[in-house]
Amino acid sequence: MDIEVIDKPIDRKYLTEVAGKRFGDLVKAVIDIEKEIMAIGGELHADEEQILLEQDSKQENLWGINLYPEKSGEDFVEFDSMINIRPRQNNRSRGVLDKNIQQKIIEIVSKLVK
Repeated sequence: MDIEVIDKPIDRKYLTEVAGKRFGDLVKAVIDIEKEIMAIGGELHADEEQILLEQDSKQENLWGINLYPEKSGEDFVEFDSMINIRPRQNNRSRGVLDKNIQQKIIEIVSKLVK
């Protein structure tokens, strides 16, 4: 499965297909909160992060999440990735501690996944 950069809306059915090719029930994704795009399809968030960095994203704008296409509401997005551990940005957790960043991520995902 190749990593894809998503900048136009996709449907959940497509996400389900991506999940089935890698992990079964989840899709790892990295969101660029400045460019409002996401990378999906990688085995590791770090691989997706690297693709976005190569496309001129800034590391401080990249956040790793997991998407569960068969779930809804708060269960659809999980804030959990090793790339989120950034003491210099006051994020000492695999989660996303800043509620404003969480909200921005959810807004971007809502625009990109229909």
